[in-house]
Amino acid sequence: MSIETKVVEQECDCSVGCDAVELIIQPRDKYLGGFSVRRLLPTVERKMVGPWIFFDHMGPATFPAGAGINVKPHPHINLATVTYLFEGEILHRDSLGSLQVIRPGDINLMVAGRGIVHSERERPEVNAVPHNLHGLQLWLALPEGDEESDPAFYHYPSAEIPSLTVEGVPVRVMMGSAYGVTSPVKTFANTLYVEAHLQAGDTLVLPNTEERAVYVASGSLMARGTVVPEHAMVVFSSGSEVVLEAVSESRIGIIGGEKMAPRFIEWNFVSSRKKRIQEAKADWKARRFPSVPGDEAEFIPLPE
Repeated sequence: MSIETKVVEQECDCSVGCDAVELIIQPRDKYLGGFSVRRLLPTVERKMVGPWIFFDHMGPATFPAGAGINVKPHPHINLATVTYLFEGEILHRDSLGSLQVIRPGDINLMVAGRGIVHSERERPEVNAVPHNLHGLQLWLALPEGDEESDPAFYHYPSAEIPSLTVEGVPVRVMMGSAYGVTSPVKTFANTLYVEAHLQAGDTLVLPNTEERAVYVASGSLMARGTVVPEHAMVVFSSGSEVVLEAVSESRIGIIGGEKMAPRFIEWNFVSSRKKRIQEAKADWKARRFPSVPGDEAEFIPLPE
């Protein structure tokens, strides 16, 4: 997705926990054209968790015929986007010529590198009838040595993502390694992204990485005596064992990985160098980025 303003960091309701719980982030909903978006990262209190620098929960939304996701071409640099849907579909196009329908369970990884442009729309047959959309969109900051790499696009159908049961809990390892399995999805830094679906009373030991957090997409959890409500993200310290317990049926996303140097972020641009963001803004304003084949007529202007 494209960000609607230059300033990305959100004011969120945050509270400091105890022991292994460093922080609980509760977002403020933003309503964008008939559906809600909850932004968890970045916030003023917490910019990144491992390489993850952006975390949006979109929907669930129900659109009438003729309405839906319609994000015009927009640029990115020095990051990789990850799109994951619970329900519905999105039609991805980019300046490499990629044309891909994203469906529930798929992992869509777009590496911006030195610069890419993409759009997120819907197929006409989807838009023509009432339809639903629900999912997550995340951004990864690329390691400094990969920031100016060639842009690339990778798509992993749902069937390629490892699924297993951990002490009765269904788990999918979307990126990185956890619970004895490794995802085929390409990574650049040490990266963790796991989904789990717990029933009330289920427990799950949290994988240990240098930085880690859990987002409660639905339901509620208990961790180290701290209740984590629906739509909150809890950030944990590394080292100590953390056992998550579902207070109610819960769908969660676990993210984390190695700690990275600070990044600058403005609009859709992320970089370790502020000067690079200024260059990207000037290039987009001057229309020096490549166009999206099949979607050349429109674009999102740089916010002033």
